[in-house]
Amino acid sequence: MDLFLIMEKIHKIFWNISKMCIFEDICTVMENEITLKRFIEIRRDLGYTQAEFAALIGITNTTADIERGRTKLSGKIVVELFKQFKINPLWLFGDSESKYLESSHTSVIPKVVTVDSSDNDNMVLVNAKAAAGYPQNIQDTSWYQQLPAFDLPIPEFRNATYRGFQVEGDSMLPNLKPGEWVLAKAVEHIDDVSPNKIYVVVLQDAVLVKKVIKKPNSNNVTLVSLNETYPPYEIKPFQIQEIWQVNSKITFGVDATTENGLLRQLQESMEELKNQLKQAAI
Repeated sequence: MDLFLIMEKIHKIFWNISKMCIFEDICTVMENEITLKRFIEIRRDLGYTQAEFAALIGITNTTADIERGRTKLSGKIVVELFKQFKINPLWLFGDSESKYLESSHTSVIPKVVTVDSSDNDNMVLVNAKAAAGYPQNIQDTSWYQQLPAFDLPIPEFRNATYRGFQVEGDSMLPNLKPGEWVLAKAVEHIDDVSPNKIYVVVLQDAVLVKKVIKKPNSNNVTLVSLNETYPPYEIKPFQIQEIWQVNSKITFGVDATTENGLLRQLQESMEELKNQLKQAAI
């Protein structure tokens, strides 16, 4: 075969290869742009700064280099986005319109259940100060051991996991006052919540006492305060770590100047607790 013809064929082969590479590079650039835009969208929707989001997903310093395209989005980060926020990896890379991967039954079962020396469930008390660190220590069994716990010998508190939480703020007035305690039963799935009940909702960064509204065919959950000065707001189910249904409350804000007055106040509180237990059992 003529040397000229051989060289011409080789030239055509390399030309076709170069065109394919250019096409692939263009596709890669487009995919990277989509991924970066969606990564930035996730951070902004969640309300984090670049530094805050970096710390949350295990990146040194900030996410600035990723968002500018200087650093590639690693597989480890994609896994963290899925684990923490249920972000669909296919959506992140532009291959799906479904942003979240959520099961129909989002589990909010307690991460740790404490027991007494007889291996029976007991009730841990989480005061307002402890609640600040609750989301970060939610799976740390040693952290729970530092909290006070007791067993309440009342039939209504058997055969379920209960926890006590101190109310902070006035968002649930007039039903719940600041400093009061609520005794709440663990909820297994978010689909089990009722719009007529009050719940302790453990988010990734806070512990709140609210009504919980989950509308059919909606990807959002609405948290509602009884105090109308606080507007309702929506969250994603993946932001919820635990839910506890409030069954009763205990108040220690007793103003009494005599022993008889104190006794009368305690008796009234016990009667109120009994009535609440009866209503919860219905």
